[in-house]
Amino acid sequence: MNIYLVEYAINSLLRQKYKTIFVTVILTTLVFLLTSVFFITNSIKYELQSTVDALPEIVVQKIKAGRHYDLDSERVDDILEITGVNSAVARVWGYYYFANVGVNFTVVGIDEYEEQYKNSLNLIAKSLDFSTNSMFVGEGVKKSMSESYYKEYFNFIKPNGTLKKMNISGVFEGDTQLESNDMIVMSKENARDIFDMSQSRATDIVVKVANVDEIHTVASKIRLIFPDSRVITKDDLKISYQNIFDYKSGIFLALFVVSLFTFFIIIYDKASGLSSEEKREIGILKAIGWRVDDVLKEKFYEGFIISFFAYLLGVFLSLGFVYILKAPLIQKIFTGYSELKTSFDLPFVFDIQTLALVFFLSVPIYIAATIIPSWRSATLEADEVMR
Repeated sequence: MNIYLVEYAINSLLRQKYKTIFVTVILTTLVFLLTSVFFITNSIKYELQSTVDALPEIVVQKIKAGRHYDLDSERVDDILEITGVNSAVARVWGYYYFANVGVNFTVVGIDEYEEQYKNSLNLIAKSLDFSTNSMFVGEGVKKSMSESYYKEYFNFIKPNGTLKKMNISGVFEGDTQLESNDMIVMSKENARDIFDMSQSRATDIVVKVANVDEIHTVASKIRLIFPDSRVITKDDLKISYQNIFDYKSGIFLALFVVSLFTFFIIIYDKASGLSSEEKREIGILKAIGWRVDDVLKEKFYEGFIISFFAYLLGVFLSLGFVYILKAPLIQKIFTGYSELKTSFDLPFVFDIQTLALVFFLSVPIYIAATIIPSWRSATLEADEVMR
């Protein structure tokens, strides 16, 4: 590295300060948009993957006329007899509509001594008082209830029109906010009472398989035993989650294409030729003894300084925008407009491939767009360039 060429490149940029500032702002904005898009999508992918990983391997539901109905809890015994099944638990859960806020709560019932299918439910089972009408609620549920002045208890309206008072014992956090934000956990007895469900019935059955390679084999056997059942594997849920994410991220893809198109318009304009002042400067430099490679090195330093500075600034701005400010302008694309949406606390995911992709889409391309027209002028004779 020639320190004198670097110094000359910096002074050259300072002499054209308005043009330098304009190009830097444009490049920074483009890098900021691209990295913000990638940071948000990577974090949400991680959140979705974590949520799916916490789910059971197989869920068995009863289907009648294309709708989900309660099933007989005794089906658990038949499923446990299948080779390869590690455990099977009959779940009691459902949605409760809270009209005051216009949201649906997910009410989940658990038993004190049964094996829980999630670690978060194991922790709640140790703290929940199963002998009383008590429940644990997610952060979003607690906020919605507090807005309607239900701070210590909540009155559920049962199907027969009577009220069931449940005390709020505490607020819990699940493995992810997508899992726990709208959830209420109570005993199965209380959940059955709220949904008017008999003791012999359950919402569905979750199945754990000892060997993950046998999940589809076990699912096929369950379908043969219970033809009226819908058997959902974890892979099915992953596909469903991915389809939702792909639909939402299509909006970001459009933003990415527009940003990239704008960037290449600038590059095309830059590579199409130099201004008369820049050509005259190259001619003077050649006249006083600069070689072609000296000119190209100086132009390389100019392009690198602007593009790399814009790249770093854009990345740091996007980090603050996404993980500190919580992406205030674009977060609703993914969180939606529900009153009971998550708080959008995205997990920080450091993806070197994302940073490398944005780097190679900006810095080398801009440097090339700076060097190519300079090379064309530098290969000409000095007097011809100045004329």
